[in-house]
Amino acid sequence: MKRNIIIAATLFFGLVLSCNDDVLEKTNPNGVTVDGYYKNGAELTSGVTSVYSMLKANNLVAREWFFLHDLRSDDVAAGGGQLETPRNQLLLGTHDTGNSVMGTVWLAYYRLIHRANSLVDNSEKVTDLAEGDKARLLAEARFLRAYAYYELVSMWSGVPLYKNYVKDVDGSLPRSTEAEVYAFITGELTEIQNALPATYNAANQGRATKGAAQMLLARVYMQQGNYQSAKTELMKVYDSNVYALVDNYNDNFLEETEFNKESIFEVNFYPSGGVYNWDGDGNGATAGTETVRTQEYSAIGWRNVIPSNGLLSEFEKTSKGDAKTDPRYEDSFYFTGEKYNNGASTLTDGQQNGNASVVDGVTKKVSWQKYSLMYKMNESFLTGGINQRIMRFAETILSLAEVENELGNIAQAVKYLNMTRARKSVSMPAYPTAKFPVSTKDQVFAAIMHEKRVEMSGEQIRNRDILRWRKLNKLKTEPIAYFQANKHELLPIPQQEIDNNAKIEGKDQNPGY
Repeated sequence: MKRNIIIAATLFFGLVLSCNDDVLEKTNPNGVTVDGYYKNGAELTSGVTSVYSMLKANNLVAREWFFLHDLRSDDVAAGGGQLETPRNQLLLGTHDTGNSVMGTVWLAYYRLIHRANSLVDNSEKVTDLAEGDKARLLAEARFLRAYAYYELVSMWSGVPLYKNYVKDVDGSLPRSTEAEVYAFITGELTEIQNALPATYNAANQGRATKGAAQMLLARVYMQQGNYQSAKTELMKVYDSNVYALVDNYNDNFLEETEFNKESIFEVNFYPSGGVYNWDGDGNGATAGTETVRTQEYSAIGWRNVIPSNGLLSEFEKTSKGDAKTDPRYEDSFYFTGEKYNNGASTLTDGQQNGNASVVDGVTKKVSWQKYSLMYKMNESFLTGGINQRIMRFAETILSLAEVENELGNIAQAVKYLNMTRARKSVSMPAYPTAKFPVSTKDQVFAAIMHEKRVEMSGEQIRNRDILRWRKLNKLKTEPIAYFQANKHELLPIPQQEIDNNAKIEGKDQNPGY
């Protein structure tokens, strides 16, 4: 059973304007204004919860976030004609400035930033909290704001950088440089680490921890190619004695094994009988309690996306002459003829909506198993309460392998690589293997690309890895078939931002759009 629920607060966050206007009243006299809120610790606590609610809302982690990342990677293919046009555009690289999925995520992150800014800016009014408790709450809000900016800058490059909440309709900002955004994130994550605890009790699981801030900062450094600084942060996580690989790989994607030793940061959902909150900001009585992931990806569900042929072929299999089949292959996907629903049901071709895959020359239907409720249910046209793991210790280990390899420590890199393969439920032959020799830096990097892809497939990691490796000239071949240089390195600034932000013009758009 789930050990914790962060109850989503229903708060009214209007854009409160400071200017006077004799003709138009811009402040709702019946609403709660930012300036009138944050009078005490209870309101500050609710404000922080509202930022978490924004992160887990339909427009972010509950739905649009995982689509944007997966569709921009080479991990997925269209499940069939049921994949909606804006999503298919991202998958095919035909998206433009008006793509609704991209625009939704952009706007949602800025709404999260606005919520975080409003409480940070008004926190001085709160005097009834112990100093440590107040510092922790503010650090949580600043962590979530830093996470939002990391997502934005890594996909769009330089973006408007709001360090304070906007009080005026004329408060829009131009794009900051990528370096400026990364510098802000780095400063925030460095400053807040000591205010965050290493762990929480059962009643508070799901909140940002010291390890989450360190892991996010490591991601930030890696995205910039600052491997030494990334290693420093990764080693803090590695040496903390808080995290470890769990024996069973599948425990990272099940409802009953949430907040396990491998989890560094996860977004908390809760089963509420299939009641999904479609409010984009996570407001309302059912605020962010369920995620639509299982319905969208499951074999018996919409099956909007399926694993790509390239991903399926990436796994080591005995049929290809490998020493053994990687157990993560069957843990990550459902195949026709496989048992589900606690072993009581058998999956058929007819139950799987849409396209088949070609796996090593054989046509068959394959569907995602990660984050699917099918392991214990016979129905997947449902939303569900499986927590979304955002960061886990396996990523720490594989990131250490990458930074050690870049720093010239090949033997240490290989040691880290073999840790994920040595997981009890995986137990794959150690590197070097016949397919993956590890005598040179390039060979080790090829093994890292392979190992990270099979370990973390469909976990919204691959997209950013490709962005980083491409930007830092690490790729020997381009993994995205549609890729056009000077265009697809970045997403376009949404047209809605250009239309509504007086400080951004068409000339400020990313290349190629």
